[in-house]
Amino acid sequence: MEHTPENNKTGHDIIVVGASAGGVEVLSQLVRGLPANLPAAIFVVLHISPNGPSVLPNILNRRSALNALHPKDGDPILHGRIYVAPPDRHLLVKRGHIQVAHGPKENRHRPAIDPLFRTAARAYGARVVGIVLSGTLDDGTAGLMAIKNQGGVAIAQDPEEALYDSMPRSAIENVKVDCILPVSEMPPVLVRLANELVEEIELQEENNGSDRELDMESGMAELDIGAMQSGNRPGKPSGYSCPECGGVLWELHDDNLLRFRCRVGHAYSAESLLDNQNEVLEEALWSALRGLKERGVLAQRMAKRSREQGHNLTAQRFEAQAEEAEQHAEVIRKVLLKQADEENGAGEQAIG
Repeated sequence: MEHTPENNKTGHDIIVVGASAGGVEVLSQLVRGLPANLPAAIFVVLHISPNGPSVLPNILNRRSALNALHPKDGDPILHGRIYVAPPDRHLLVKRGHIQVAHGPKENRHRPAIDPLFRTAARAYGARVVGIVLSGTLDDGTAGLMAIKNQGGVAIAQDPEEALYDSMPRSAIENVKVDCILPVSEMPPVLVRLANELVEEIELQEENNGSDRELDMESGMAELDIGAMQSGNRPGKPSGYSCPECGGVLWELHDDNLLRFRCRVGHAYSAESLLDNQNEVLEEALWSALRGLKERGVLAQRMAKRSREQGHNLTAQRFEAQAEEAEQHAEVIRKVLLKQADEENGAGEQAIG
């Protein structure tokens, strides 16, 4: 029998899960161990391409006794469901229903994990269980911190078993997680939490509302105009611009966690912003390499033309320009090769 999670006596019945690289396998393992009568609703964000359909609900349905689906905006929240974020949409939790929004990207992703965790914490407080699984960088850490701040339960996959350990390791280093578990040990813990009544004092704290920053950041993910235009913005202007829209990034501090958000809502952890800047730099280097190669070819052509016309001094000048362009291009080529070697080494270390 299905129930909505809207009653006075309930357990930790809102379970939110975030995964990225290496996530399909662990998500399948997680849901395989959950019973059909689990008195909770599960919400899943997996970083996926925005340009095609997601087959994750089909994969999970083949392995789970629960029903996995892409929800529609406004769908009620029902126990016994696995709600999977659709491509290019944030999956957000409201009180009693689901919101599917084309909000600003966070940590360069849509769907992103932080908006799901943050809105669940705002709507259901201590009833929320947040789980961070395998993935690169650190999406989910700020959201998991919001869950803990609202009295919820924080769980991270054991980084030693994660195919990509960056996401769970970041959560462990920055959030006071309640459990660090291999995925195989998570299902019985979730069953216990779902049947464990949340203390009344926690529910009262939840109903008193979350803080202003949580409201504002959740509102931005929902494309709330009031949140975007608010002049009472937390943090302070940084010296960085938003890679998505070019606006000023505001610097936010959650304990030891450094984050950035622009006025329209694009959000970055320090690590994801650095990763984006690396991509921008690489694009600029490739553009410079192409320009230098084209400059060298053109200078060589002009030198040849000048010699054929008997203008030797002019030809020498063009040849010098061609040689200079080739030397500069070689410097950039070595930088790009070194960067590629470092990325390959980091990938091998993550997999190992």
